[in-house]
Amino acid sequence: MLKLTDVTVKFGLFEALSHINLEVGEGELVVLLGANGAGKSTIFNTISGLNRPSKGDIRFFGNSVRGHSPDKMVKAGVVQCAEGKKLFSDMSVEENLMMGGFVHRGKRQQLKQSLTEVYDLFPILKDKREDPAGSLSGGQQQMVAIGRALMAKPKLIMMDEPSMGLAPLIVEQMFSIIQEINKSGTTVLLAEQNANAALKIADRGYVVENGVIVLQGKSEELFNDDAIRKAYIGA
Repeated sequence: MLKLTDVTVKFGLFEALSHINLEVGEGELVVLLGANGAGKSTIFNTISGLNRPSKGDIRFFGNSVRGHSPDKMVKAGVVQCAEGKKLFSDMSVEENLMMGGFVHRGKRQQLKQSLTEVYDLFPILKDKREDPAGSLSGGQQQMVAIGRALMAKPKLIMMDEPSMGLAPLIVEQMFSIIQEINKSGTTVLLAEQNANAALKIADRGYVVENGVIVLQGKSEELFNDDAIRKAYIGA
């Protein structure tokens, strides 16, 4: 479905990503593990079209999408749920959600159906649909961010640190929801520092350090790797 081949990204003389080779199969839930600043968000922004590779290729369903603009990537079915939620805090919950469906703005019935699906996934958002998004709790704001991304009907959703700043109980609920989204047919690429929670739901994973993929494998293999456990799980 998605394939990055030898992707390198430079900002001036600084090489932010070096020879990234990464694949995500249709229906998979794949996690990128790494500390803050490792390059996970840069990988996401490059796939989304916000960064242009200096080398390498990005293919989506076999077609090269290198250099495609972010709006073209959304239309192709690749949607990013950014780190930090990036909500319009003064707008209502429902207005924020509808912004996610802007790419399908001419399809009124589809938008209505998508909104119903988001409210089914996050019933609390239906109760708070008139409230300003900025008035919600951190966990509820993350639900809005994910719901807004789902409104675009993505084939691949990229979630950047969805557990950041959330209480442990909310983190558990959030990962359960991510797993549900994946099982419903949406391919998920997840960037996370919380290796313990992420590897429990992912099929495979990649470990990113200083803009380089240093390790990859099935979730069980990474979970049982002593170096990974020491660095990211603390056991």
